[in-house]
Amino acid sequence: MKVYEFFEDSEFFYIVTEMCTGGELFDRILENTFLEEDESAEIMIEILSAVTYFHSKNIVHRDLKPENMLYESKTKNSPLKIIDFGTSRCFQKNERLQNAYGTIYYIAPEVIIGDYNEKCDIWSCGVILYVLLCGYPPFNGNGDKEIMEKIKKGPVPFQEMEWEFISPEAKSLMKKMMDYNTEKRISAEKASQDIWIQSRV
Repeated sequence: MKVYEFFEDSEFFYIVTEMCTGGELFDRILENTFLEEDESAEIMIEILSAVTYFHSKNIVHRDLKPENMLYESKTKNSPLKIIDFGTSRCFQKNERLQNAYGTIYYIAPEVIIGDYNEKCDIWSCGVILYVLLCGYPPFNGNGDKEIMEKIKKGPVPFQEMEWEFISPEAKSLMKKMMDYNTEKRISAEKASQDIWIQSRV
């Protein structure tokens, strides 16, 4: 989301941004329960393009989720904008971060442990794709503690009946984005070039 102006007075900061009237990506998921693969790929290429950009500027978001993605307008082909950089920070190459930020369903296992880098955003993108295709997050439970234990333990589940109808290519990309080995986890740029996305956009 573009920021046009910034003002402050003795009491407040004022940030003037572009107006996005199309609602959250989360709302679109709720309206449809889940999205078809072609539409999901179109959404992911926009998300991954943005993540590629801010990672190239050494910025890690740390709270990527459908609620933090707004459509510019209600038109069918409206651009999708990433918002809420309140937990983001600049990072240095090979720097390891420790403070845990994020929303429980989308948080990477290494963030829970407290030793991570910008690849935590890629895990969150993988969870977003998972939710787009089936309508629910990969790890659920009775409270945050149980969910965090499942995230740390893994693996990413694809056993439910609906996954029989999802292409192997889509599942392959999610596994690359949610690889527990962060050195092997795909980058945003490489993910955007994945055959599953490129064959659908």
